[in-house]
Amino acid sequence: MPLFSTIIWVAVGILGGWLLWKTGIGMLRSFTTPLPPPPPTGEMRKINVRYRCTVCGLELKMLLAPDEDPPPPRHCLEDMTVVAPVFE
Repeated sequence: MPLFSTIIWVAVGILGGWLLWKTGIGMLRSFTTPLPPPPPTGEMRKINVRYRCTVCGLELKMLLAPDEDPPPPRHCLEDMTVVAPVFE
């Protein structure tokens, strides 16, 4: 009986090693896949940025913009400041 349990433990070890190897190779391959190309110029991108006017306190949420880091909008003749999201 000890020979049978030894064979089982060796088989479980080999199976576990193979599973660990495949998982590691899969993770490494996921790092090498290229990023998708950026959308064409002028096409709107989804963003989630919030701004606040420092003069009057008006808040604005921007959901679409032509680029990922748009310039801040102006309100009360001043640039609005970016507000950090509280619950996101």
